[in-house]
Amino acid sequence: MFSFYRALILSRPKLWLVVILGLSVLAVVLGQSFKIDASADSLTLENDKDLKYFREVVKEFGADDFLFITYAPKTESIISDKSINEISLLSTKLEALDDVSAVVSILNVPLLDSPRISLTDLSQGMRTLMTPGVDKELALKEFQSSPLYYQLLMSDDAKTTALQVTLKRDTEYYRLLNARNELRKASQEPGFSATDELAKAEADFSEYNAARLKRESQTIADVRAILAQHRDHADIFLGGVTMITSDMISFIEDDLVTFGIGVVLFLIAMLTIIFRKVRWVMVPLLSCLLTSVWLVGLLALLDWRATVISSNFVSLVLIITMSMCVHLVVRYRELHLEMPNANQFKLVEETTMHMIKPCMYTSLTTIVAFMSLVFSGIKPVIDFGWMMATGVGLAFLLTFVIFPVLMLLIPVDEPVEEHDFTESFTLFFAGLAKRRYLPITLLSLGLAAGSIYGITKLEVENSFIGYFDEKTEIYQGMSVIDQELGGTTPLDIVIKPDQAFFEFVKALETPFEAVDFDDEGLGDAFAEESDEGFEDLEELGDAFTDPFAEGGDAFGQADGANKPSYWLTTKQLARLKEIHEYLESYPEIGKVLSLSTVMDLATMLNEDKPLNDFELALVRTMVPEDVSNILIKPYLSEDANTARITMRIIDSDPELKRAELLAKIENDLHEKFGLEVEQYRLTNMMVLYNNMLQSLFTSQIETLGVVFLAIMVMFWVLFRSLYLAVVAIIPNMLAAGLVLGAMGLAGLPLDMMTITIAAITVGIAVDDTIHYIHRFLEEFPKDRDYKATVERCHGSIGKAMYYTSVIIVVGFSILSLSNFVPTIYFGILTGLAMVAAIFAALTLLPSLILLFKPVGNGERLKVQGIAESK
Repeated sequence: MFSFYRALILSRPKLWLVVILGLSVLAVVLGQSFKIDASADSLTLENDKDLKYFREVVKEFGADDFLFITYAPKTESIISDKSINEISLLSTKLEALDDVSAVVSILNVPLLDSPRISLTDLSQGMRTLMTPGVDKELALKEFQSSPLYYQLLMSDDAKTTALQVTLKRDTEYYRLLNARNELRKASQEPGFSATDELAKAEADFSEYNAARLKRESQTIADVRAILAQHRDHADIFLGGVTMITSDMISFIEDDLVTFGIGVVLFLIAMLTIIFRKVRWVMVPLLSCLLTSVWLVGLLALLDWRATVISSNFVSLVLIITMSMCVHLVVRYRELHLEMPNANQFKLVEETTMHMIKPCMYTSLTTIVAFMSLVFSGIKPVIDFGWMMATGVGLAFLLTFVIFPVLMLLIPVDEPVEEHDFTESFTLFFAGLAKRRYLPITLLSLGLAAGSIYGITKLEVENSFIGYFDEKTEIYQGMSVIDQELGGTTPLDIVIKPDQAFFEFVKALETPFEAVDFDDEGLGDAFAEESDEGFEDLEELGDAFTDPFAEGGDAFGQADGANKPSYWLTTKQLARLKEIHEYLESYPEIGKVLSLSTVMDLATMLNEDKPLNDFELALVRTMVPEDVSNILIKPYLSEDANTARITMRIIDSDPELKRAELLAKIENDLHEKFGLEVEQYRLTNMMVLYNNMLQSLFTSQIETLGVVFLAIMVMFWVLFRSLYLAVVAIIPNMLAAGLVLGAMGLAGLPLDMMTITIAAITVGIAVDDTIHYIHRFLEEFPKDRDYKATVERCHGSIGKAMYYTSVIIVVGFSILSLSNFVPTIYFGILTGLAMVAAIFAALTLLPSLILLFKPVGNGERLKVQGIAESK
């Protein structure tokens, strides 16, 4: 294989230089179309059943995209003339934007209790705060007390109000989304054959979504420009999913640039300090830059998009590529000292021949580490795994093309023998390992025990608000909405009729004459649905013959037709009200809205008299459509048989335990309120986010299990010794365990980013192990002396390990410049893990080798093709 490589690559440096430059230009062109994905799908579990159900709920009840603007006047009252004029002017400017369909504020919502109107006045037009002569003080009290408006449009202290900016519904987006989702669902059934159709649907949606995200970003920019004009009068913050998506894209773009530039500048500085020659700065740097350019071009060609999790892929690829280049440079310089008269071709040939095998295995182990993230089940983590696996593979291939090609095109220089701090540092650890290998092993066992204890303390509970820096508008806007306007994270409960109602409906679908009114079971089912029941079954029959007979509208026939409604009855609404009030009792739950809210308003307008079943049906028909779109349709399905309770969770509540809260609500709906388990289901982003969080534990176990198993097998193949493979894996397990244990002891929760640390630590840290043992197996046959071999390895490959570790640690620390808190933790914790890994490789690994002597007493002189003559 190496002979083929030598003939193909090393013998044709000028040809390959032209090829490299040509493909690099192509990669730059392709890279212009590289896209970023910050949609809600990028923060969910892959194939999450709750996600599919949530999409069905959205289709049934509808959903619009909203922006929320919090407005707190600095000096005047919210209802002062100046504040009202400012809010009116702000609303007018926002409504003029192309993508805005409406702006709802305290200025244009109907006033029902300022003074109170009657139920019959609903269809005759509504007063608003802008109606001449309206009592503003009375309106303010309504905003603070109304079950609909308080904590939705007005804070408890009446110092902050909210404007809800409704964006125009993108029907084409939802058409493409639904078409894609239907084909995805069908693809999971046996016999699916529309593979090409699914691929086209995926591509069409992906392309349209990218254009949509650009339009949304422009809309957000326009909204912010308008808000900037009014900040002299009020403290204003922008919130909403659309804004978060737009800002996340900006964060990703900034991170890609910041991390890339930061790592490049750092690499230049490190290479200059370490090697102090232009060639050893330029050659590795060009290898790194071209690899990154090629990767971006390839990802653009494959339409693989960066998410907030994979925003650091450029810097990671730069670091990994540089690690390989440093090993090549160090080996080249060592060989140059050994062969001072050798020509450039010979030096490059020997360097690549010695290093291609260990670098290939280090690349494979790193690829395995990133590929293990595919088992996480979390979509952005899966995408990150695929991207980095591709990047590492590309880095290996290009490093062993670009580096030798560039070196062959420059003349050989004079060999330099250097004795610097690095050599003294690594040799110190060699002496420590030789003299204290048993205490080092025992100390490592103690650290392992402490790590296991820390791992048992790991948690996954963390707030979405906490993902962002306090200086960002995402954090500030979400904080105001969360604490003053009813919470941020949405949670829905969808409740369907019970089995008795379905039996009732089934009976109605048969011809009236065929209904067996002597069926006592059917009669009981009907009686359960009626608020008061019927004296006998013949009266029930009369009720459905004459909808205006007594009891005839017990099932809430909204349109006068014989179509029963489960929820528009006093009995079921009373039950819904109990559930509504129960949810409001939780301190972690902010604003709760449901059909009960609407009926409370209707009762108020009915002179505080509860509505009967007939009046309930009338309310639904007499409410104007624009009011119904706000008050009824979001909480009641078209057939009036499915109810939805919406609420918002106070995400910043330090006592919030998502999984416990969801489990308690689900259990109480069954035990306390008597709902059948099949009747209700919790949904929306609270459920999807919690699913992702709860999957982190199992994902961590699965990814680490896959990594360790795969690397053990690869060690076994590489070193041809299970004994040596076990010795080699132990330091890497310790490094991964230390970082997870430290997280547990420090109270840092697992999140979408930190879940990747352990696998990545093992995948990268194992590179040092492979390089060290590979060099050990080359050096050991010289004198068959374990301690002398350890000394030589620390003085040679140990230096390269130290250099690459410093580059990796400081390179990862650059990620702390991000605005995304999990990325900051990821960079710092991974850097600390790599510090632990290099110390383990320089102390524990040689200690284990000296303690267990895994290569025998020198009789096994040929290991993985290494000749005795070496």
